[in-house]
Amino acid sequence: MLLRKIWFVTAAIFVVAIGGVASAEDVGDPTAVKSEDGKYLDKDGNPTFKVASDGTVDWYTYSGYRRYHSECHVCHGPDGMGSTYAPALKDSLKTMSYADFMGVVASGRKNVSTSQENVMPAFGDNPNVACYMDDLYVYLRARANDAVGRVRPAKHEDKSDAYGKAEDACMGTKN
Repeated sequence: MLLRKIWFVTAAIFVVAIGGVASAEDVGDPTAVKSEDGKYLDKDGNPTFKVASDGTVDWYTYSGYRRYHSECHVCHGPDGMGSTYAPALKDSLKTMSYADFMGVVASGRKNVSTSQENVMPAFGDNPNVACYMDDLYVYLRARANDAVGRVRPAKHEDKSDAYGKAEDACMGTKN
């Protein structure tokens, strides 16, 4: 638990140090070029999705779908498509970097204009979000690139042993 909090504080400090949340930047090619214990990475080392020709998705995309619908869809709408008071994350992930995503989810954000005020609460201390940020990022990245549709993926890869161990450690459960 302490290690997780230290990591999120470090990530938030990093985001602030590089100038906050950037917009309209090139987030790179989402093509998976490497796999480490069931996590796919793009050429820049960022987590990404992998969808097989038969529609089978990687575990992170599948888990991200489940986590999104348990924690995020209430504000951000079905399948990342936005609502009247929260942006469409399906669109945001087209220009938001991995580091920016992590910083906003962990630390929150407040946007105020003359016509409205939007507040994204911080989820860095919520293990149901914090322990699955890569999953959420991968799922939303897949949605942003139209690699997966609006429905629950019908087929998925198995959860890797490394994923299970990291999940147990983050959630504070013992095997």
